[in-house]
Amino acid sequence: MPSPAHKKLVERIKKLDAIPDDATEFAEWIKADRFLALLRNNAEEDELIVYRFNAHNRTFINTVVVSENDLIPLDQNDLLHWFSHDLSSSARYAWGSGEGSICIERGNSWHVKSLRDARQLVFTRHFTSLEQTDAFYFEILQEYAHLAEIHWRRELHGYCRFDEYGDYDHIVSVTSQEDRGRNSLITFKREPLEEYLAASNSVLVRMFNFELMRRGKDFESPRWPTGHGDVIRESESLFYTRKVAKGKAAKTCGVQIIHPSRTKSEIFAAMERGWSGTSGEPYVEFTAWDWRNKRITKISTDPDATTNYPVADENSLPFETSPAFFRPEALLRYKGDKDKYTIGEDTIGCRGAWSLRIGYIEEASLVYTHIGNLRDIPYQEQQYWLSFNEVPKAEFCVEGEVIFAPSDPLQKILYILNEWHYSTVTWWKLREETLLERVTTPRTTSRDEWAGAFSDLAKLVDEGFQGKAIKARLREMDIAFGKDEKSLTLIEKFLIGCCELGDGERLSGLREVEAIRSKVYAHSGGRDANSLANRALQEYDSYSAHFESVCETVAQELKLIEYALS
Repeated sequence: MPSPAHKKLVERIKKLDAIPDDATEFAEWIKADRFLALLRNNAEEDELIVYRFNAHNRTFINTVVVSENDLIPLDQNDLLHWFSHDLSSSARYAWGSGEGSICIERGNSWHVKSLRDARQLVFTRHFTSLEQTDAFYFEILQEYAHLAEIHWRRELHGYCRFDEYGDYDHIVSVTSQEDRGRNSLITFKREPLEEYLAASNSVLVRMFNFELMRRGKDFESPRWPTGHGDVIRESESLFYTRKVAKGKAAKTCGVQIIHPSRTKSEIFAAMERGWSGTSGEPYVEFTAWDWRNKRITKISTDPDATTNYPVADENSLPFETSPAFFRPEALLRYKGDKDKYTIGEDTIGCRGAWSLRIGYIEEASLVYTHIGNLRDIPYQEQQYWLSFNEVPKAEFCVEGEVIFAPSDPLQKILYILNEWHYSTVTWWKLREETLLERVTTPRTTSRDEWAGAFSDLAKLVDEGFQGKAIKARLREMDIAFGKDEKSLTLIEKFLIGCCELGDGERLSGLREVEAIRSKVYAHSGGRDANSLANRALQEYDSYSAHFESVCETVAQELKLIEYALS
C-alpha cells in the first residue's frame, strides 16, 4: 500500500473532485479555489503532489525540477504559456539538418524558455497495442531513483527503500486506477526530494490546469470567452490565468514554484549526519563491565564517554570494547521476524540497515555485546536492548576484552553444509540460501524457540537430501528399498550396506531433529511433545544445551554420510 500521507491526499482529492449539486456551490467549485487551496497547503507538507491526472474532471498537475539560475529573473508571463500534457518520454528520434539524416532530440516539450532545461520527475509509459491492464505504467526520473536508492515495489504501490529500522520507507507513492492512468496521483516524500534539489541547486515548478464543468449525457461544450482570461498573480510563487464560461465551466491554468523548506546548509548537515550514523538522538546508558578500570558501572553510548587504544594514554575512560550483558529473551523479537532480521550465531542484521555483533555466556545464560557496537544501532533499538540489560556476576567479568568467538556445534553443521553446497554434491542440495542464516541456537527458556530452532534445522539438513540420487546409489549396491521410503531411511539403508552402521542402527541425531519438528513444532501440544520437551530439560538442564548436544551428534552423522557417499 502507498504511504499513509499519500492515502490522506487521495481522500482529500476525492472530496475536491465531487461535483456539487447546488448551483451556487457549483459556480464557485468550477473556479478551482478549493484546488488552489490544496496546492498552497501541500507546498508546505511532507508529502508533495508531483503528478495528478483526472480525465473526467480534466484536472492535471505535473512537477518538474528547474535550476534556480533558469528562473533568474523570474518571467511569470513566459511560464504561464506552458503547454503539454505529453509525459511519455525524455528523448525522441527526429529529422536532422542533413538530407536523410536522423538525430536524437532530448528534452521536454513545455514550449517555454524558462523550462527548456527542466527535468521531468514522472514519465507516463504505454506499451502500445498491448491491451493488458499493466500496459500503462509510470516511471520516475532515473537519476533521482539512483541517488535516493529507491526501487519499485508493485505490492507497495511505490518506490521504496529501507529506513534505519529496516522497515519500508515510501519515497514515491503511486495511486492509479486500472484504466490506463485516467485517474492517477503520484506523490514524493519531501525530505529526500529536497536533498536532490539542494545538491542540484534547483527548485520545483508545479504546473496545473483545472478545466472544471459538469459532464454527462447532456453535456454541451461551453462557450469560452475570447482571450487568455484573467491573470491572477498571488505571489512570485503562485500565479495563474482563469477563464469562466458563464457559471457553467472554468479553466484555471498556472504555475506554482516550491522552494526547499530548509536551507542548503541544513539539508547538507542532515545528509552528513545520516552518512556518519550520527542521528542526533540522545545517548543511552548501559550497565556494563568496565574492564579497564575493573568495575561494573553505567557507560553511555556517547562516543565521548569511551575511548580506544590509540588515545587511551590521554584519559582513564572505559574502552568502547567494554561489554554489556543482556537476558537472552532480547533475541526472541528478532527470531520472530526472519524476513526482516538475519540472525547468525554472533550477529544480528536488519535488512542492511544495521547489524549488531553478539556473544553468549552459556554458564550465565547471558547475551553480551560491546558498548561500541550498541552505539551503531538506532536509538530505539538501543532502548529495546536496555530493557534486557543485566548486571553481570563478578565471575564472568574477565580481565580484558571479551572476544566474540562462536565455536558451538551448530557452526560445525553449517560448515559441512557449506562445503556440500559449493562442491555441488548430487545427494544433497541447499533449498534456500537464507536457511543457512536462519538456524540459530535457542538461548531462552521458551519451548517455542527451541522447537522452532529444530524446525529450521530440519528444513536445512533433512529436506536437502536428494531421494533420487540416494536411490540410484542403493540400486548400484543392489539394496532393496520401498517406493515411499523417506530420505533418512534410504540413507540408513545405504550406511548399513556400507557397514558404516550396524544392522538396525539409526541416525539418532537426525531422527531426533525430525521428531521434534514433527511432534513439537508442528503440533502445539500432546503427550509426545511434552515428553520430548521435558526430557530435554531433565537431561540437559536447558534447551540450548540439548540443542547443542543434538547438533554435535548431527555434525558427526553428516561427516559419516559424506564419507560413505563421496
